[in-house]
Amino acid sequence: MAPVSSEAENSSIRVLVIAEAANPSMASVPLVGWSHAQALARIADVHLVTQVRNKKAIEETGWIDGQEFTSIDSERIARPCWKIAEKLRGGPGKGWTLVTAMQVLPYLYFERLVWKKFRDRIKQGAYDVVHRITPLSPALPSTLARRCQKAGVPFVIGPLNGGVPWPKGFGGTRRKEKEWLSYLRGSLKWMPGYHKTRRSASGIIIGSRITLNQLPQKYRSKAVYIPENAIDPKVFPPRSNHSIGQPLRIASLGRLVPLKGTDMLLEACTSLMQKGALTLDIIGDGPERAHLEKIAQDNGVADFVTFAGWIEHDQVNQRLCQADLLGFPSIREFGGGVALEAMALGIVPLVIDYGGPSELVTEETGFRIPMDNRAAIVQNMRSTLESVLANPQSLTAMGQAAAHRVQQVFTWDKKAQQVYEVYRWILGHRNDKPDFGIPMRSELSDAGL
Repeated sequence: MAPVSSEAENSSIRVLVIAEAANPSMASVPLVGWSHAQALARIADVHLVTQVRNKKAIEETGWIDGQEFTSIDSERIARPCWKIAEKLRGGPGKGWTLVTAMQVLPYLYFERLVWKKFRDRIKQGAYDVVHRITPLSPALPSTLARRCQKAGVPFVIGPLNGGVPWPKGFGGTRRKEKEWLSYLRGSLKWMPGYHKTRRSASGIIIGSRITLNQLPQKYRSKAVYIPENAIDPKVFPPRSNHSIGQPLRIASLGRLVPLKGTDMLLEACTSLMQKGALTLDIIGDGPERAHLEKIAQDNGVADFVTFAGWIEHDQVNQRLCQADLLGFPSIREFGGGVALEAMALGIVPLVIDYGGPSELVTEETGFRIPMDNRAAIVQNMRSTLESVLANPQSLTAMGQAAAHRVQQVFTWDKKAQQVYEVYRWILGHRNDKPDFGIPMRSELSDAGL
């Protein structure tokens, strides 16, 4: 790598951010793409490239198409592929591995259009770095990586996150989720473009420990671990003057699908609700709702369970702030943004010690239930709730610690600063690979994998 002048080192790094999914009005991956890009734009010279479906929502923030961002119309391929995936996935919210597989062709077409539009500027050195933020899936290759390498412009990919193995003992849940294609997940490394993308990239940001563990050793020298999710402290400020009373109030937030484990949470709470010790507020909707309502009715606890359905995103905070604890026992979660949002508000999360959420929650800030069979998870959750009920005021200090942890580590501005250091590293502005000191624990052996 050629030496970098002090003038270049001190100037703002010019970044072409590729985020096919980047939308401030949506949740999940599109919100990750937008939040990353927006935070980076506050400290670097950023131009965002995204898919045309996000144009209106981004313009409503004040960004102008052709100036701060460029929208790419790849609907000619994207729309029919999405329609096919919707027909094949097995029902709303199911078959996500199939949906990801069906994104490969439209995404490669999107990148082709990006290269056609920005090829000359990239070759002419208009950008110091090209960074693909979304898609997050490690399964989706990038043709831009090799093209940027040939042009002499460093290419960064990530945060890559996904591929969490299905835990043993949950085959029935896997089948309910129509995840038949996930049985072929082990062949990911043989997909066209997998190795070429990683060989050509100058830096690989990894969004979870499991994804890092799956990265071939020969690419580890390029990899930097930065958890996928973060929060906007203006949207999720620590709540004040919250008092814990009786009964204890537990909230659950997310899609009502089998893998989210809401049925296990409801079962763990049932005997305690029968005693009038706690209530459960289930926020979200999905195919499992009728089943969950029947469980509550059959066990005589319907009066202690509220099914809120979907509520507007800007009202989620107000609803969550009424809770003393968040129940989030998802058995296969990549990121765990819901847990972070609750922690930011000062709400203690209860999660499964597996996948993304367990990387965010510590013993001081929440409860991690060991990954086990269904009956053991339910029993451990019930025991944990009984301990909390014996000393509910302990949640106050834990909630404060949770909010502090998020403010110190997991805001989008903190994440942008970390990513900026990755840019500096690959550009030769610093000699050492960034290490942000986020604790990493081995969890695969605990899950019997």
